[in-house]
Amino acid sequence: MLHMHGRGGTVQIDGAKYDWELLSEPQLSSSEGWKGMTVALRQRDMPREAVLEFPTPKRLLKGLPKGRSHINDAIASRGVRAALSAGWDPASRGKPTVFMVDAEGH
Repeated sequence: MLHMHGRGGTVQIDGAKYDWELLSEPQLSSSEGWKGMTVALRQRDMPREAVLEFPTPKRLLKGLPKGRSHINDAIASRGVRAALSAGWDPASRGKPTVFMVDAEGH
């Protein structure tokens, strides 16, 4: 479930409200290497969550400092649209569905 603490927001798409929250910053995994940031999405009053997984920023692959992840309502909106067009059904039940998106949320 989403817990808003300053790193989330709400976007409206086609009359429905979707809450988003930054779940994790890009991080280095000993087994998988760098993983990009993840963002949780949920349509208001619907049971199924979606998770957007963004690519690892190129600066991290080059060994540069991590910096701050950039996510905002515009990127979240594009992510919601991408997840919906890829088959996410917020009204269905089950585990969160994970969608790989590009840096802009497409």
